[in-house]
Amino acid sequence: MIARAAGLLTGYALDRVLGDPRRWHPVAGFGRTAAALERRLYADSVPRGTVHVAVLVGGAALVGALGERGNRFLSTTIATWAVLGGRSLDHEASVIARLLADDDLPGARQRLTHLVGRDPSTLDEGEVARAVVESVAENTSDAVVAPLFWGAVAGVPGLLGYRAANTLDAMVGHRNPRYERFGKPAARLDDAANLLPARLAAALAVAAGPDRRGARRAWRDDAAGHPSPNAGPVESAFAGALGVRLGGTNVYGERVERRPVMGDGRPVTPADIGPARRLAAHVGLGAALTAAAVALLPRWHRRSSPVGGA
Repeated sequence: MIARAAGLLTGYALDRVLGDPRRWHPVAGFGRTAAALERRLYADSVPRGTVHVAVLVGGAALVGALGERGNRFLSTTIATWAVLGGRSLDHEASVIARLLADDDLPGARQRLTHLVGRDPSTLDEGEVARAVVESVAENTSDAVVAPLFWGAVAGVPGLLGYRAANTLDAMVGHRNPRYERFGKPAARLDDAANLLPARLAAALAVAAGPDRRGARRAWRDDAAGHPSPNAGPVESAFAGALGVRLGGTNVYGERVERRPVMGDGRPVTPADIGPARRLAAHVGLGAALTAAAVALLPRWHRRSSPVGGA
């Protein structure tokens, strides 16, 4: 278990320093494989979607189990680096912040499409900044805390299996005519896989945020209003910690969502992107340390267990 803990910490450090691999990214390869299998399996059917998810997530976990048979430290390090997305998320947020600081609202709107699925064409700078802060909060949970959690609990199979489930949700877990049934198993699996990690991310945001009382209050009062059972706790905790209001009207093509407000602070401004990035970095570090500690629990338990009888 020392190898697992050390691999999680080293992989986390590599992501913070190097970011995603520039070429031959395994997640991109997985996405191509998933798309090819979808072309063969697709039907407007929940059972077909279930097979799609089972084959791909099960296959990813199996690859992880085979990889873990060798050098556990090395395989955990590589897998952790490959599945984490903290550095890339922070980079995208920083680029948008610079564009807004340079009064390049059209450029910021275009760049925002790298982070969110909503239509940015009519957003003012405050709404662009709100979208960035919401994305930083949600994706810190999905792309940093959750994979570390599953890596601690289930090793390399957990890392790869989780990232496969999360990627499939992004690809097919949409509420639209094509994926309403076929994508439902992917969406449900992703919700289940993020249930505990999202609450861990929210708790870390409370602990690391500049306004702990506000973060606790917003999480308690506002999280349930979010349409996502897992994004709600994280986004509300970030809102309260940063003293801002998140939520509101989001446009996704022809679909309009009017989300309840989270937090009782002021509206988001571009100046809030920097504090959100710092909070996300603290949450990620806390998740890495927590994951390493969880990975070491079996070893500590063996050491503390009494030998023999009284």
